[in-house]
Amino acid sequence: MKTILSPRKLVFWSAGALALFVLVWLALREPVQLASVATVHRGPLEQAFTEEGKTRIQQRYVITAPLAGVVRRITLQPGDAVQAQQVVAEIDPSGAALLDPRARSQALAEVSTGESALRAARQRVAAVTTTESVAQGELRRLQQLREQGMATASQLDQARAQVATAGAELSSARADEQIASRRLQVAQATLADEGQAGRGRVLAVRSPVAGRVLKRTVESSTAVTQGQPLMEIGDPALLEIEVEVLSTDAVRLAPGQKARVLRWGGDGVLDATVTRIEPGGFTKVSALGVEEQRTRVILAFASPHERWAALGDAFRVEVEFILKQEKDVLQVPAGALFRAGDGWAVYALDGGTARRTAVKIGARSATAAQVLDGLQADQTVIVQPDDRIKDGTRIESVRVH
Repeated sequence: MKTILSPRKLVFWSAGALALFVLVWLALREPVQLASVATVHRGPLEQAFTEEGKTRIQQRYVITAPLAGVVRRITLQPGDAVQAQQVVAEIDPSGAALLDPRARSQALAEVSTGESALRAARQRVAAVTTTESVAQGELRRLQQLREQGMATASQLDQARAQVATAGAELSSARADEQIASRRLQVAQATLADEGQAGRGRVLAVRSPVAGRVLKRTVESSTAVTQGQPLMEIGDPALLEIEVEVLSTDAVRLAPGQKARVLRWGGDGVLDATVTRIEPGGFTKVSALGVEEQRTRVILAFASPHERWAALGDAFRVEVEFILKQEKDVLQVPAGALFRAGDGWAVYALDGGTARRTAVKIGARSATAAQVLDGLQADQTVIVQPDDRIKDGTRIESVRVH
């Protein structure tokens, strides 16, 4: 005899079965994972890298004793300004003895060498003067073309860097000419003073260039030998920046490339331009004990001198080299990317579910990467996915701004 359930009991058992099914489904389904998400968007992107560097004076000159004697007390202090041909030290020469045939031949050879060096220095001054004139003309031509929209800002920056480099080389060449002239005078004096006593004569040592005293190695009156350093002179206004860059990064740089000087001690950010990349590399051990191949990159300040006048020689700075600038590119947060074989991938959200998506990327910055293929604007991606997130994982998202 069949038992017929009343409608009331039927509803009760159906509801119980449905509740049991729901409980089993909730127990067996994939748990929800909490994850930070961000939106793929279009905007400017800058590819750059940062290295520590230090300032240095472009041209420093070591003033040495041209002959043996007793140097009088030097009153100049580090930081004092000096003019070209200003007397910076005075030396009471030692008495000159008679020269033997060998010493006389050596003195005559030094005079001949000095004359040749002076001629070479004068020829270099003439050549560098021509180079500077050509660089100035090229800069004026590019400035006119820039006003007409026929030249790029990079070309103009490179021309300015060439003018600055040519000017520094001209200053160096003129100083070398003065030094060669002084050495010739000393060599000639060796022959002229042969056998004469040094009493009553004072040799004035002059600065070859205008600048400031950087270092003074001799202070009190003391005996000095020929060629002994007395002081160093340079112009603090002619500062440049020296940065030791990884060789793998240096190959991506070129003269005229823009850079920024960060955390230099003053307010704001300073502009700089790459002027030279040294062709030779060297091995340096990092703070972690890793051997690295590096090379020196030299930069010139592009900001007005008034902004960085407080900087001195060998001051620490941080330089950001700008490799690439894009005004409007599709980009994804760098933290959303992870390696997938030889390429890159992200987890994109599709209706609250994570979907592993392969992407092709281009330029990268510290915070974002250019998307060339695989994603579209306004898609949502998971930032910093961990090993609990896989393809198909349900996600409870937290927006990252």
